Amino acid sequence: MAAPRGEFSSKLGFIMAAAGSAVGLGNIWGFPKEVASNGGAAFLIIYLAMAFLIAYPALMAELIIGRHAKANPVEALKVIANSDTSRTVGVVTGFAGISTACLILSFYAIIAGWMASNILASLSDMVGMAGLSTWFASDSIERSLLFTAVFMALTISIITAGVKDGIEKWCSRLMPSLLVILALLIVYVMTLDGAMDGVKAYLLPDFSRVMSPDLYISAMGQAFFSLSLGVGTMLIYGSYIPDEGNLVSLGRAVTIVDISIAFIAGLLIIPAMYVALNNGVQIYDANGALLAEDSLIFVVLPELFASMGGAGTFASLAFFVLMSLAALTSTISILEVPVAYTTENHKVGRKPATVIIGVAIFLLSTVLIYNFEVLFGLIVSVATQYGEPLVGLMMCIFAGWIFHRNELLKEIQKGHDGAEHGLFWKIWPNYVRFIVPAAILIIFSRKFFA
Repeated sequence: MAAPRGEFSSKLGFIMAAAGSAVGLGNIWGFPKEVASNGGAAFLIIYLAMAFLIAYPALMAELIIGRHAKANPVEALKVIANSDTSRTVGVVTGFAGISTACLILSFYAIIAGWMASNILASLSDMVGMAGLSTWFASDSIERSLLFTAVFMALTISIITAGVKDGIEKWCSRLMPSLLVILALLIVYVMTLDGAMDGVKAYLLPDFSRVMSPDLYISAMGQAFFSLSLGVGTMLIYGSYIPDEGNLVSLGRAVTIVDISIAFIAGLLIIPAMYVALNNGVQIYDANGALLAEDSLIFVVLPELFASMGGAGTFASLAFFVLMSLAALTSTISILEVPVAYTTENHKVGRKPATVIIGVAIFLLSTVLIYNFEVLFGLIVSVATQYGEPLVGLMMCIFAGWIFHRNELLKEIQKGHDGAEHGLFWKIWPNYVRFIVPAAILIIFSRKFFA
């Protein structure tokens, strides 16, 4: 018997859940590296423009389609389809989004497991168990398998509880905790030598980079990725918004929270990188480019923490708790994508559906762990560089070209009296019809022709 559809019980609950989905490892380690590699505040300025002018309209497309259909991506796109062809394309697009979500979760859970194991490494250091700490921080198949399983089990337990008692409840707890830890770490890092050099590198723009096409492409890509677009997550979360909710203000709030946390994360990671450099830790490769994100997180920052003595152990613990919370708020939303489809389309209860899908994705993660060098990078590339842009493109095409404009307006008017006279309605339909698809195509084509 299919589980009844849930709903978010409050505006804050939706914002925390949607922001939790958007705020993940990409914001906390990916965004700062993009800023540091692309002209500092010059990238930040362009990113802000792209987030509001491009990514926000795309986010609204998913939210509006989701609430209108009250269904998962496959069924939602069928609901708004206006022909047999568009229904077929909608089904293919929905399944592509679900498949992309599963692929993302398969590698994301591995990385999240590494974050969790580093928490135990820090705790082991605190109690003088150096050997155990080394194992928790080591790169081994056994460690990856164990902590991927632990993280998937935690994600499964939350999704099993449903929308209100699972997703909303836990994201409303995790997000404030994440923000508190982030703020405390920033305060601490700012007291260290070298931090102000990082602040300058972050906030002082290199305007010589503003004319670089790569900067705009990177900024658009980061905006789409950080808002969880292109996998159906926001469409499903939109389907859980009550009719009295104001979609325009809710979407705007999620966008503001997401980019704010990305900005704040930059105030931690980039100064911390320069503190590490001041302490003799290498942050650049032989070609003068910043090290890759995984090297920065699992090599550079641990070396920095180790150089701080006892205070560094506490800083390391807080940092990896922060990263684990960010990862968990994202894995929750990703797993909900295939679970929502299974419970609604195949008359399976939420608990068995969540367990079966969660175990299946863990088995896929296991394959990646045992074939890491060959498959891990390939899956990351297929999911994030190809799957997300293509699914995001199709969502915008459905919203802009297939979804009847009168139905669009009616959906926006729910909870928003006078929406037809507002600036959003005057601008958004053409944006999502022409500008956003063009932007996604530019990003996608860059992957082929870069």
